Amino acid sequence: MDSIEKISKTLIEEAYITKASDIHIVPRERDAIIHFRVDHALLKKRHMKKEECVRLISHFKFLSAMDIGERRKPQNGSLTLKLEEGNVHLRMSTLPTINEESLVIRVMPQYNIPSIDKLSLFPKTGATLLSFLKHSHGMLIFTGPTGSGKTTTLYSLVQYAKKHFNRNIVTLEDPVETRDEDVLQVQVNEKAGVTYSAGLKAILRHDPDMIILGEIRDAETAKIAVRAAMTGHLVLTSLHTRDAKGAIYRLLEFGINMNEIEQTVIAIAAQRLVDLACPFCENGCSSVYCRQLRNTRRASVYELLYGKNLQQCIQEAKGNHANYQYQTLRHIIRKGIALGYLTTNNYDRWVYHETD
Repeated sequence: MDSIEKISKTLIEEAYITKASDIHIVPRERDAIIHFRVDHALLKKRHMKKEECVRLISHFKFLSAMDIGERRKPQNGSLTLKLEEGNVHLRMSTLPTINEESLVIRVMPQYNIPSIDKLSLFPKTGATLLSFLKHSHGMLIFTGPTGSGKTTTLYSLVQYAKKHFNRNIVTLEDPVETRDEDVLQVQVNEKAGVTYSAGLKAILRHDPDMIILGEIRDAETAKIAVRAAMTGHLVLTSLHTRDAKGAIYRLLEFGINMNEIEQTVIAIAAQRLVDLACPFCENGCSSVYCRQLRNTRRASVYELLYGKNLQQCIQEAKGNHANYQYQTLRHIIRKGIALGYLTTNNYDRWVYHETD
């Protein structure tokens, strides 16, 4: 029987090679099961004895500086491993269940971030995003669910700004997912008093030109971010809303007034990570071999709200009559499917539940 150390290393290496985004280690009544999440799909990887599962989870908890004796409360931890294939950052989360602890590992390979023209399905959209970086101050907001590629897009824009504008860039994240030596990276640590709001206040005293704020989670952080955008800083951040217009209403919920939104928000981009049509498989890739063979399997699509359309949406939020027309995610995904770039399951996943 293989040692727990060998099993854990093999598991991470396989996840890295198959480009899995998450590893799920789930205990059951008599045994345990391990799943990999690859391209949104949860794939069954292996079964193992329940006792072996408990030891494996304890091993990962030890490596990520969690309390291995505490099994009644959820815990979070992280670590970076050096593999032959490259470095990988692991973010871990335990959850007590009726059948021992469950562990989910987010797998974040530390590779070079692609340029925005390689991330975006449509090059024109990528060029528009880059044009927003010419602003010396203001706020650029990205929205979308977890796993939609917002962090990758933010760091792609960071690399472009660093190369072309030579700015002092500071990030505030929870946690730092991508290591970049060219920028100052700050990680939220609530136990040490470094919350999003406290960290952002400190960053403003550090002479930044550009601030990457991982997420606006509360009213205080929203107000500090808006103040930063109004006082000569370019702020890039994210919100959890379904579409671009939703970000306006979320800011209002956080106590930001209409005048502040009009004065600070440069653009809002609702983002989704979509599956590209496979030239080998008709109805999506079912084999691990095919998933490994294709270097580019997904791309980002962006619903952009800026300029006159943004101003009209703000007027609508005020209760005034508005006249605007821009390409929504629904239209963009339909276009990608019609051109043969995307699979139809993208429409089912992101659009089907919405009314036309």
